[in-house]
Amino acid sequence: MSFDADWMSRADDRILEHLTDDGPDTPKEMADSDRVRFSRQHINARCKTLVIYGLLIHLGNGVYDITRQGEQYLAGELDARDLEGE
Repeated sequence: MSFDADWMSRADDRILEHLTDDGPDTPKEMADSDRVRFSRQHINARCKTLVIYGLLIHLGNGVYDITRQGEQYLAGELDARDLEGE
C-alpha cells in the first residue's frame, strides 16, 4: 500500500505504474495508453511535479522515467508525505 501526500493527484499513481510496466515514456504516449486516462497536458504537469519530489526523472525530449524512490513509493516502502520538493 502506497501512502500519498496532499500535493499528489489521482493521476500520479497511474503515471508511476505505467512507467514501471512500460519503461520511459512521454506524456503524449501515456495519454494515448489505456492505463493513464488523463489529458496530455495534465500528465505533463503531473510529471513535472513528480520530478520535483524525486519520484520521476526527466530524461530529455519530453521523456520521463520512474526513479528508485518512485518504485519504493509504489511498493509501499516510502511515504510520499515525507518527501520535500526541490
